[in-house]
Amino acid sequence: MSWMSSLTEPARSVSLAFALLVAACSTQAGSEPTQVQPSVQDSVHPVSGLDIIVVKVRSQGETHSFRAELALTPAERARGLMFREELGENEGMFFLFFRPQFLSFWMRNTPLSLDIIFIGPDRRILNIAAYTVPYSLDSIPSVAPGIAVLELRGGRAAELGIAPGDLVEW
Repeated sequence: MSWMSSLTEPARSVSLAFALLVAACSTQAGSEPTQVQPSVQDSVHPVSGLDIIVVKVRSQGETHSFRAELALTPAERARGLMFREELGENEGMFFLFFRPQFLSFWMRNTPLSLDIIFIGPDRRILNIAAYTVPYSLDSIPSVAPGIAVLELRGGRAAELGIAPGDLVEW
């Protein structure tokens, strides 16, 4: 059990607000500020129990919106989408980190193929690991330090034309 999962709902909400604030402040100097949209109180995923936030990707003049489960704690991040057998076309999981760092994911116990989208401190996509191999224990790394990851159904990024350099807002 993580320290955050043992918190009361008000304390978890404060922790969530703090994490979103940290991420909002981590944009590089000179970049445009991005609106932070905290989760709605009753917007909780029925399977994971995680808060849901809206994550938007601005790509080729279009904005693509996703309802993403928010994984903040080490335990939530470690579980990710393990054991999940379906993911809607506009659903995902969003992993938020408190400082820029090289990120690495794997597909342990994950039956779905995913697109793993690594996001840098400037909120631009660093790289995309497309169509990851279900159940693989191979490391899937970011190409540079990142502050967030968005996981989508495998192939969804290509379907929408999402590519490195695109802006991600949350």
